[in-house]
Amino acid sequence: MSAAKSQSAPNNVVNVGTTGLSAPGLKSMTGYAQSQAVENGWSLRVSIRSVNHRFLDLHLRMPDGFEPIEPRIRQIVRERIRRGHLDVTVYYELAGPKAVGVNREVAAAYLEAARSLGKQFNIQAEPDLGAILRLPGVIGPAASSIGEEVERLEAVVTRCLTESLDKLDRMREQEASHLRQEMLARLANITALSANVEVLAARAVPAFAKRLEARLKELLGEAQLEPARLAQEAAVAAERSDVSEELARLRSHVHQFEALLSGGSDVGKKLDFLLQEMQRESNTLLSKTPGNENEGLEITRLTIEIKSEIEKLREQVQNIE
Repeated sequence: MSAAKSQSAPNNVVNVGTTGLSAPGLKSMTGYAQSQAVENGWSLRVSIRSVNHRFLDLHLRMPDGFEPIEPRIRQIVRERIRRGHLDVTVYYELAGPKAVGVNREVAAAYLEAARSLGKQFNIQAEPDLGAILRLPGVIGPAASSIGEEVERLEAVVTRCLTESLDKLDRMREQEASHLRQEMLARLANITALSANVEVLAARAVPAFAKRLEARLKELLGEAQLEPARLAQEAAVAAERSDVSEELARLRSHVHQFEALLSGGSDVGKKLDFLLQEMQRESNTLLSKTPGNENEGLEITRLTIEIKSEIEKLREQVQNIE
């Protein structure tokens, strides 16, 4: 009997429709599916449960005797799944008359014991066969004949596994569709926030130059302030607080992110790398915020929102294959 029988599974077989799917190839790493086949005298079911993982982490559970089929199962899964923690369970049990077996040796031992007691106590009645069949160990699961039909079982397992993987793919694509829409919304928000930062940064430059001039006059007192020196200091300070390059790179990363979301499969690691670069640009933006006047404070607030959106994107990307 099945070694996996102690593990419960949902009764209903997953049947996910294909409406509203994401761009071809984009998949999440979360899903569940199963497929079942009933042959003459036995039934077989393959279930797959998938969650996110950095690499392909396959855990396989099968009844005793299915070991010759294991390499084929692993090969099929590796050809279809790139990343994720997968629990693949094969359930096998006999059905109908073949599911019940009589342990004749145990029954014979009970009969012999009953007859021996009858002779000892001079009881002429024959043992009750029905009562003996109800005794422990007489009736039980029939012995499995897996070894005798391993080739047939491999063909059925292959078919059920392929069907389960097809269903799992549809579920993963549907999940990825929802994730994709949420991530596109966050990318649009980052773009809007970056545009506001760009406007505020342009406004902050002349205001910063005026503050610098006032500060220098305060430090120099009555001494004459050379216009050329003031212009030089203002230019150096403005260059240090210029965020145009960071904003340009951030826009570029957003465009690349959108392109990957609309592209093929196996993009999760690329998206994660882009998010690292986006987080680096946002950190530089924050460090270059000019002053603590209205513009500088607002730029800080907007940049913190950008960092928050990037962090939320990172959480969602962890579930993309």
